This record gives sequence, C-alpha cells and structure tokens, in this order.
Amino acid sequence: MKVSGASKNLGCKVMAASLLVPGTTVIRNMPRVDDLEVMIELLRAIGARVDSIGDDCLAIDAGGDLTPDAPYELVSRMRASFNVLGPLLGRCGEARVAMPGGDSIGSRKIDMHLDGLRAMGARVETRHGYVMASTGGGLLGARHVLEFPSVGATENLLTAAVRSKGTTIIDNAAREPEITELCACLNRMGAHVVGGGTSTIAVDGVEELSPIDTELIGDRIETGTFLMACGIAGGEIELTGTRFEHVEMVVRKLGDMGMLVSPTPDGLWARAHKRLDAVDIATLPFPGFATDFMPMAVALLSVSRGTAIVTENVYDGRFQFVEELARMGADARNEGRHAVVRGVARLSGAPVRAADVRAGAALTIAGLAAEGETVVHDCEHVDRGYADLPAKLRALGAQIERLAG
Repeated sequence: MKVSGASKNLGCKVMAASLLVPGTTVIRNMPRVDDLEVMIELLRAIGARVDSIGDDCLAIDAGGDLTPDAPYELVSRMRASFNVLGPLLGRCGEARVAMPGGDSIGSRKIDMHLDGLRAMGARVETRHGYVMASTGGGLLGARHVLEFPSVGATENLLTAAVRSKGTTIIDNAAREPEITELCACLNRMGAHVVGGGTSTIAVDGVEELSPIDTELIGDRIETGTFLMACGIAGGEIELTGTRFEHVEMVVRKLGDMGMLVSPTPDGLWARAHKRLDAVDIATLPFPGFATDFMPMAVALLSVSRGTAIVTENVYDGRFQFVEELARMGADARNEGRHAVVRGVARLSGAPVRAADVRAGAALTIAGLAAEGETVVHDCEHVDRGYADLPAKLRALGAQIERLAG
C-alpha cells in the first residue's frame, strides 16, 4: 500500500508559502483531500492562479498582484488557511485574515502567531473577527520564544521572516517533520533558514525568492492510521512512500503492545498475529506521540488486552469521540485530559458520528473489529484529511463502502 503525500499537514503550508514567490511553484505527490480544495479556493481569492497537473500535482502562479485578504467563508472552514498570514505580510507588507476555524478539538489560540509578528515590528490587531496586520517599511529580524512549540505559529513566523530585514531567531520552535520539509522548501526557493527540525530556527531575510518544483513526503498520520488498523484487524501490511523516523514513537508503542513493525527500503512492514496488549499513551509535540494519532490509538486500545490510560497534552477537547466509541461497546471513559480504556474482546457495530478528521478515522478503523455493521456519519470530516480512506482499506481486505448521501 502506497501512503499518500502529506497534503493536509504539509501541502497546504507549502501552498501558502508559494505566495512569497512571484512565479509558478509546482507541488507533486499532492492527493486531493478536501482541505486542499479549500486552500485552492483561498489562493485564487487572493489572486494566485492554481492549476491541476494530473491527479496529484498542482501549479501555483503567484506572479501577479495579490489581494492580501483571506475571507471568513474560507478560513473558517480550515485552520491551515490561517497560514497565509505570514506569507502575505512578508510579501505585501499587510494582510487581513479571518480568525481560523477547523476541527472542534479544543482551544487553539493564535496569540503565539501574533506576538511573534509583533516582535518583528508588525502592527497587529484583531477586529470584527479578522486579524489586521501591517508593516511600515517591512518586517525586522527579531528573537522570539514561543510559549509552546506550536506548528502553526512556527510556520507563520518562518514564512514571514524569510522576506524580513535581518535575522530572526525562533526559539522553542516546533520540530515536526512537516516543519523540516517546509524549511527545506523555503531554502530551495532561495531563503536562508538554518535549524529546521530543531528547537531553534534562524532565518536570514532575503530580498527575493524563486519558484520551485517540489514533491511532498508521505503522510505520517496516514501511515500511523494504517499501522493501527492492522493492529485492530490483525494480519500483515507493507507501506511504501513513508519514513520510519517520522513515526518512530508510534512504532515503539506498537512494539510494546506486541506488534511487529520493521523499516524497509521503501517504507514499513508490520504484522499483528495476536491480540495486542494495552500500554499507556501521552501525547506530546514531535518527537513525542502526536495528538493526531491519539484517536486511532484509543480505538486500538479498546480491543487490546488490559487497561490503559491515555493523556492528551496538546488539545483540551480531543476526547469527544470517546462517547461514540462507547456506542460500539468500548469500555472507555474520559475526564478532562485523560481517558481510561479497558480493552474488550470485540466491539459491536453501531451508527456513530465523526466530529473531526481523526475521530472519523478512529471510528472507521474501530469498525474493523466490530461484529455487524458500523455506519460512520458525517464522514466528510474524514475526507478533509484522507484521500479515499475507504478504498485504501478495501484494498487491504476490509469490507467497507461509501454510502451515497
């Protein structure tokens, strides 16, 4: 099974960065998830031309005049849309961007984004649901310490800093693979970024950038989803187009549970030949256990042997799906940022509702271990982050279909 490109967590951010470049940027290995469609609409509204080249390739021409205004009706549909703030401010010297929307998984404040831009000399205010930002003679390099290693804040500050005057230091920066790849893309455009993938990133501002032709890395969240689906259903899978080091903590936890996972030249091989054992899990920023993996991990723990405690340290509202999982017979309950999961031998098929992307994926793969039929409603959430998840699971042997309506 080939893992799709990371279009949601990386592709949309490279698309935003393309606004920095007066030319045509080509992005390959870009599967058409629904969040990507929102970003395409947004870039076109700003003034860029976006064309499809085949099934998984986009060409973005931001060579014309841009309108630095990101409207509510688009940004409210996907949080990653807010990442146009940094590029617009860096290139145009001003931006009007609606407050972000996206999944309902708890508070995700934008203060770190705005404080960092203010440290670089931007005038920033929030008014009538919009962030209004401007610079006098351009942004100035500055040192800024993030309160938390926020991926979104790191990305916005990076893309603003590459066109600034002087050197910007981002301390306590996010270290996720998507940040490393974004830094590499910016450097190929002509930026001077050092330290991508570490907690301190230095950016020397440049006057101009050039378009690039780039290919996205495999989606590590999709990788983890398939690995945990294998743990739930049992059997053996081989995944290509992914990297062991991007999911190392997930692999370690699955190994502790009794699953066999090994790197291959092209990706990963995994086998679950018995019912797995429960282990405790706590989410943390990379290289820790990512919060996006947590719902699928709870689904796996719900049919594992023993009791586990799952702690969510990133988002305070991510356990909403637990009640839906309980409808399927899972013995799971949560209080605040913790959930206690007591594994049962088998789940029971039931109608359930997806509240967000990863919750929907978790309920879908939980259905692999349920007797009878499981129907996941509001599955459009799943389509925001996965390129036809039902078809890929069906190719692995699952009995799954998408219902009309």
